[in-house]
Amino acid sequence: MSDYEALQLINSYGGGSSYNSNVSAMQGAGIWGIIALILAIIGGILVYFLFVNAKTEPKGKFLKWLKDFLNFKIMWIEGVLKILYYFLTIYIVLLSFSFLAAGGAGFLMFLAFLVLGPVIIRVIYEASMMFIMIWRNTKDIADNTKKK
Repeated sequence: MSDYEALQLINSYGGGSSYNSNVSAMQGAGIWGIIALILAIIGGILVYFLFVNAKTEPKGKFLKWLKDFLNFKIMWIEGVLKILYYFLTIYIVLLSFSFLAAGGAGFLMFLAFLVLGPVIIRVIYEASMMFIMIWRNTKDIADNTKKK
């Protein structure tokens, strides 16, 4: 029996069908990935030149808000960082209690996570918020100099 005949026999019993379907799915995903990349490039260029960089002001409150949002005049990062800070702080405090079950050195880990965890998260949060405050203050200075 040749290798080809053996492969046909395996495929006829369903032995190789999952492999072939996985390869087909990966090929389809790869092709769709290329199509999505091309469409995203075209869409990004069109949105930028026809809407964001357009010299005309949009009509309507929503379109003005959308243009400001796409021009990054409206920033969401402050709210996202606050939620992330609260989530991580609560998570670290709750996670610290898992070290109590370890016994021995687990109590020291519990104390370290309970005390140092929120402090470290707060320092990281404040450092990232400083960048936002610098941006906001710079924007206010630029807006005030334009008014004069």
